[in-house]
Amino acid sequence: MEETIKPSQQNDQTDVRRESISQLVKGRGKEDPQKSGIKKPDNQNRFRLNLWYFVGFFLLISMVNTFLGEKPQTIEFSEFKQKVISGEIKRVELGDKYYVGSSLVQADQQGNQQLGNSTQVYRTIPVNDSGFIGLLDANRVEYYTRPVSFGEMFGNVFLTWILPFGLMMGLWWFLSFRLKGGAGGVMSFGKNKAKLVSEGDTGVTFKDVAGADEAKEELVEVVDFLKNSTKFDEIGGKIPKGVLLIGTPGTGKTMLAKAVAGEVGVPFFKMSGADFVELFVGVGAARVRDLFQEARKNAPCIIFIDELDAIGKSRGASINGNDEREQTLNQLLVEMDGFDSKGGVIILAATNRPEILDPALLRPGRFDRQILVDRPDLKGRKAILEIHSKNVQVDEKVELGKIAAATVGFSGADLANLVNEAAILAVRNNRKKVMQADFSEAIEKLVAGLEKKSRVMNEKEKEIVAYHETGHALMAAFTPDADPVQKISIVPRGLAALGYTMQMPSEDRYLINEEELLGRVDVLLGGRAAEQIIFGRVSNGASNDLSRATDIVRKMISEYGMSDKFKNVYLGSNQTSYLGGMQTSERKEYSESTQNYIDEEIAKTINNRYERTLDLLKKKLDLLHKIAKRLLEIEVMDAEIFNSFLGTEHQAA
Repeated sequence: MEETIKPSQQNDQTDVRRESISQLVKGRGKEDPQKSGIKKPDNQNRFRLNLWYFVGFFLLISMVNTFLGEKPQTIEFSEFKQKVISGEIKRVELGDKYYVGSSLVQADQQGNQQLGNSTQVYRTIPVNDSGFIGLLDANRVEYYTRPVSFGEMFGNVFLTWILPFGLMMGLWWFLSFRLKGGAGGVMSFGKNKAKLVSEGDTGVTFKDVAGADEAKEELVEVVDFLKNSTKFDEIGGKIPKGVLLIGTPGTGKTMLAKAVAGEVGVPFFKMSGADFVELFVGVGAARVRDLFQEARKNAPCIIFIDELDAIGKSRGASINGNDEREQTLNQLLVEMDGFDSKGGVIILAATNRPEILDPALLRPGRFDRQILVDRPDLKGRKAILEIHSKNVQVDEKVELGKIAAATVGFSGADLANLVNEAAILAVRNNRKKVMQADFSEAIEKLVAGLEKKSRVMNEKEKEIVAYHETGHALMAAFTPDADPVQKISIVPRGLAALGYTMQMPSEDRYLINEEELLGRVDVLLGGRAAEQIIFGRVSNGASNDLSRATDIVRKMISEYGMSDKFKNVYLGSNQTSYLGGMQTSERKEYSESTQNYIDEEIAKTINNRYERTLDLLKKKLDLLHKIAKRLLEIEVMDAEIFNSFLGTEHQAA
């Protein structure tokens, strides 16, 4: 049972904008080939005579001779001699590879004898038999040899020398092409793979970016410098050499870079960090040199390196060094520190793992400006929803403000996916426009998972789930400062959730006090407490609740300094975090006795909060029964129905 779900607890999703449903999305005009700068080849259908036509011609002749030519019956040499003795073979052609004999002799108009059209022809491989000619003479068999024709001689040379050599050259060319990763010959490994993006080609400008106003303001200043550098020079100011965009996946770092390319009006070189890394040592450094040489020729310009952590990892992060990656990083450091700031070459990079970057990259003079692209706030989420819903047929009654308030913790990519999922749901329900209910269902799908209609529970399990979720909801309703209940459901969703209670924060929160943290623990323990009160025993459905409650209490004691013994003391681990997410390493900085105290304090705190939860739910036992029975009937209960059960009792509390 997935008990209490909040949007801020969802996993980060990839920044991918899928195309909206055709019935809901307005058509976009096709790209003009003249504007795109792509010219169609005018000689596409022209016939060009080259060496390959000759090769194909001779291969065809060889195949015709091989498959369509006369194929005599091949017999053993001893059998061939026996047919000579018996008189079946009257004429023999002596060749280097084969002896060919015919059973009938005819004469032409000049009296020359030749093989008949309907004769039986035999072929055998010659054997070093000195008496064979005497055998032919004794049986009056005609024998002869004929000179090798030019065609046969050329065919032998072609098949023996030219064709194998040509195949070897073709294989060498193919392998060199593949190893290099494209056209240009085997000697162009060091050429950079940067793509030159022209203004307007990205289709994105700063007007299409929302929810990251501070980051956009910093980048607008960079664009302004490239367009009007004289006003900076007059006052003596210098533009930063490098701008690093930092943020969790899906927050819009690449989108901001595309907006810069669409606004800047100067050459924009786009490249991924992985494009520098190659199998051969030294290739990455050569590509860095080539990239910066080309950038200087086209200055003023911008170089954008996406996923910088692919080449910018700290050189002392691991024992097993990678010479190729280190050489590439060293060359990048030299190039960034080597050119003149007045040259107009600016480095723009993006990463979601800043903690593993080499310190030399982050020092002033290289990436002077580091911009955090964070998840959007309420105002930013509404602006993002407005942008992504422009090309979607949305009903006039849809309130994007309510949707933004219900999506706390969503990134820009999450919101784009939300709009697309709502459009898909509208089409599934045979509607011409996206309704408010479609957005609500899409939020529920993204937060809680896909509805599992095939997972059928028996009546006993449904009753346990109903009381479990009602316990969560009642604790949320009667806990001060707890997030209000938005929906209660006993419909299975996701991987293992048999039901869920959805709470929606009324506002964005950045600070939480000790009482509010303990209140969240109470809400998480409400499901198990309800099971124990009603059924006298507990199930495994509270596994996720206990994990999250334990994590909150552990952080209160070890990281937030909220314990009696170690008040105002940080007892966390020496760890590397992934922008507040997954921990990549951990090393404790306290003794074993302290660890024992932390474990005992966690158990003590959770036990005290569980007893408090039991007491509160026992006082609300009648309400617990009413809501759970109603939930069993309708399976999904919204906030309006739930609050109607609470009535004035909730307001007084």
